[in-house]
Amino acid sequence: MRPHEKLKVWQLSVAFVSRLYALTAKFPDAERYGLISQIRRAGISIPANIAEGAARGSDADYLRFLRISRGSLSELETLLLIAKNLRLIGEADCSSLLKECEAIGSLIEGLARRLKASLISEEDPAYET
Repeated sequence: MRPHEKLKVWQLSVAFVSRLYALTAKFPDAERYGLISQIRRAGISIPANIAEGAARGSDADYLRFLRISRGSLSELETLLLIAKNLRLIGEADCSSLLKECEAIGSLIEGLARRLKASLISEEDPAYET
């Protein structure tokens, strides 16, 4: 098992992508190259960047990829609101998906805080043991 596969945030975001695919499969064909594509790409980018960052050799690189993942999550939240405004998804579905986004975002932020603390302890002589 690769290190990222043990992370709850990665596991939840991979499962979340499956829900996004099921949701967007119901969108009209006219959105195939519009919102469907954008929602799916933004969703996929979340666990993909977590995995790529975890595979990098440094916490600084990992942190950079977590920031990219968080950016994709924000993009996805915006796209979901647009889909709701266009009546492609209902209020209840949108609310549920946004709550999942919030939970994933909190986990990303928690992981990023731990990495930042690790970077500080590596760089600051006051933290040497």
